[in-house]
Amino acid sequence: MSDRTILDMFRLDGKVAIVTGASSGLGAVFARTLAEAGADVVLGARRAERLVVTQKAVEATGRRAIAVPTDVSRPEDCQALVDAAMAEFGKADVLVNNAGVGTAYPATRETPEQFRQVIDVNLNGCYWMAQACGRVMQPGSSIVNISSILGLTTAGLPQAAYAASKAGLIGLTRDLAQQWTGRRGIRVNALAPGFFESEMTDSYQPGYLDSQMPRVLMGRAGHPEELAAALIFLVSDAGGYVTGTTLPVEGGFLTS
Repeated sequence: MSDRTILDMFRLDGKVAIVTGASSGLGAVFARTLAEAGADVVLGARRAERLVVTQKAVEATGRRAIAVPTDVSRPEDCQALVDAAMAEFGKADVLVNNAGVGTAYPATRETPEQFRQVIDVNLNGCYWMAQACGRVMQPGSSIVNISSILGLTTAGLPQAAYAASKAGLIGLTRDLAQQWTGRRGIRVNALAPGFFESEMTDSYQPGYLDSQMPRVLMGRAGHPEELAAALIFLVSDAGGYVTGTTLPVEGGFLTS
């Protein structure tokens, strides 16, 4: 260990982070927070015009950013995003697999196309991104997959595709850590958020969030910055001895 302070261990100065789903919501918060911690940021999402807004927010912190329109369900898009990071910055130290979609179709009525779309983005897309990054990441790099408490429990909505994708992501996290941490020095972890203010919660049916609050020991939804702080722990040297794990950030929801 060096003579760095504890707070120094949370810094990301000189690092390059890739964030998918960075056009809005939690992804935009993650991108800005990574920049505040010192990282340059490579932004990927399908909505190019919204990516520009996130790019400006990152640059306002004094860090550099590039925006690359990306559909993570397409392996070639994932490779292109990593190629852009290498061309602009010469490396990729951090990957935040945040891109995701949510549905709430009853299982007897969900179509194959609806189910496949969720799996393609939430699970397959994370794998394609991890593959592309894993080929170029150096020892000391870190991947964080954004899973969900719905990969660990249920919460009153019919979300078979979403729950399956997020549970699969937890399994993927364990296996990639097993493959890459010891041999290649790449840590792989997951975050399992509870209810946070985002575009996804905005789309819930009226009254749904209120109905779930009795299960949350904190009695409220989370603030995006509280999740971003946990992300910084996992991707920085502060979490340097953590790999293959899923960290729930859910206000006590899983205790019920």
